[in-house]
Amino acid sequence: MKKRILAAAVATVATLVALTGCTGSSDAPSSAGVPTDKPITLKVWSWDGTVKEAVPGFEKLYPNITVDVINAGSSTDEYTALDNAIQAGSGVPDIAMFEYFSLPLFAIPGKLTDLSQFGAEDIASDYVDAAWGNVTIDGKPYALPSDYGPAALFYNQAVLAEAGVTAPPATWDEFYEAAKKVRALGGDHYITNDSADIFLLLSLIWEGGGRPFTVDGSNVTIDFTDAGTTRAVEYWQRMLDEDLVNTKVSGWSDDWNRGLNEGTIATQIIGSWFTSTLPERAPDAAGDFRIAPLPQWEAGEASGSENGGSAMAIPADAKNKEAAYAFLEYFTHGDGLQPRIDAGAFVPKLSNLDDEEFLATTNEFFGDQKYNEVLAESSKNVATGWQYPPFFGWARTSYEDVSAPLYNSGKGTLADVLETWKQRSIEYGNEQGFTVE
Repeated sequence: MKKRILAAAVATVATLVALTGCTGSSDAPSSAGVPTDKPITLKVWSWDGTVKEAVPGFEKLYPNITVDVINAGSSTDEYTALDNAIQAGSGVPDIAMFEYFSLPLFAIPGKLTDLSQFGAEDIASDYVDAAWGNVTIDGKPYALPSDYGPAALFYNQAVLAEAGVTAPPATWDEFYEAAKKVRALGGDHYITNDSADIFLLLSLIWEGGGRPFTVDGSNVTIDFTDAGTTRAVEYWQRMLDEDLVNTKVSGWSDDWNRGLNEGTIATQIIGSWFTSTLPERAPDAAGDFRIAPLPQWEAGEASGSENGGSAMAIPADAKNKEAAYAFLEYFTHGDGLQPRIDAGAFVPKLSNLDDEEFLATTNEFFGDQKYNEVLAESSKNVATGWQYPPFFGWARTSYEDVSAPLYNSGKGTLADVLETWKQRSIEYGNEQGFTVE
């Protein structure tokens, strides 16, 4: 079984596709077990440019340790390179970056280090519960949260006002009514777009209590019929059926940028990291956009989901694990956070989310709104208990293929798509050595 799962990791890693502020801490990394009598060079693979900002402070604490932060490319590139290095038995980095959904792919077959041996569980309560849950597999922490992407509603206040919507929708029922008003503006006006974005649909499912994936070691269960999932799927189907969502514009395309810039796409249901890219994509909408929590399924609820973000882990074959953990803790939990935050990192550490300076941050593009107040609260409200199957990298690509007839020509329903996706995922997962049902 273990050999088959290791083979599954190699096969799956080739299909993985990349996804993609706070203040400092007085916490310092533990020096226990860190060699100080010989020179050490730590190799860190990361596509997060803020990690290198923590290096000077760490090297000052540990003069014998040099940290080399290497951009291994996209997440796909990094996973492939890491798996190749593991197979070759050489070139394995001391620390590597992972999207949350990719951790099980490497942790389950034993390719990552259980961080319990370094006392990682002692800092679990310092993080948002859901973020810590994302790095815990089979009850053991295999990574530390490095950045986070709580889902939120980015909305063009001017467009909504023109449509007669005076406040951001607080419930999905209100979002539906707002969508009709925006569509009534005519032309290409839509409240949002969706071109088979599985993370958008999963955000609604996650927030509403749906848990379609259950993972217990190499055993995986997929079920899209629970109440929370069914409610979200039926709701989004209604939005599609009534032409309230633009299904012709793909995210990250030129048309998408144009829609955001001109206001024909009024909102985005997306991760907090969108604060860094929206201004350059919609410069003419400066001052019009604001950020609100995700609409809720019932008025007064406070639930959320996560879209994006990443964690950092130590490969099982790393050569300098004690020193690696010292740096890992330093830049994800300790004094190395502040320079990363200054460079734009959004970290799910509670003390940082509660920091007054962080919460007071404003930006002219968002009308000088204190948007971190919204994002911090959204982070704390991310619902716990969510799991990704270890082959989700393959599955997300498969979803695009399975859902294409629905989004391109309106054939079938979301429920049909999910059933087909489930069957293909079961077949694929079992072929790769997992037990999937």
